[in-house]
Amino acid sequence: METTEVTAVIPVYNDREGLRAAIPRSIEVLAAIDPGFELIVAEDGSTDGSAEEVMAWEERDSRVRLLHSDARLGRGRALTRAFGEARGRIVCYYDVDLATDISHLPELIRAIREGADAATGSRLLPGSTIQRSGGRELASRGYNLMVRTILGSRLHDHQCGFKAFQKDRLMDLLPSVRDTHWFWDTEVLIRAQRKGYRVVEFPVRWSEGSGTTVKKNDVYRMGRAVLRLWWQLHVEKD
Repeated sequence: METTEVTAVIPVYNDREGLRAAIPRSIEVLAAIDPGFELIVAEDGSTDGSAEEVMAWEERDSRVRLLHSDARLGRGRALTRAFGEARGRIVCYYDVDLATDISHLPELIRAIREGADAATGSRLLPGSTIQRSGGRELASRGYNLMVRTILGSRLHDHQCGFKAFQKDRLMDLLPSVRDTHWFWDTEVLIRAQRKGYRVVEFPVRWSEGSGTTVKKNDVYRMGRAVLRLWWQLHVEKD
């Protein structure tokens, strides 16, 4: 049996259709990176047959693993749980809709192999190619500017769901990460930078998924999450 260097995690909640495309494409790309790869689908309390879809793939390919939760954990908690189960020394994750072109995966893993502690795709660097509505584009740029200004990040895009880590460095970081849902992506990168981790950011091709809109409450939640982390870091000294 081949050893596992790379574990990829796909978090999913009620997206069986997305899995039907994402799993075979992932197997194809990961096999060229690490023949002994592991693909964990962190299925977060779905009710649409997503778990059954993954189980069917498990029977076909032992490198595919279902990590099911009966109750909804939230994106961040589901990812944290999956990374704790991962066998690879390099761990990565990406969204089930493959919004970030998965052809960038070799570049993402290469950054870790070459010594980075963390690597992330960016939709906001020169060279990035994105397809997104004006409302989401404005919200994304405003959010990331806020993160850079208030939290002192050197990165440009914190929420791109396309990241990789040295597993041991990530596991050392995760006990301090408090968010359990969407802000997890940002908090991990902020805390990694504060610990002196080497974080590589590179431009990607990215396409917006269908049916995604930005609401006023979303903008409020973004600002509140950033301020909450600032308080934790500077007042609570966490």
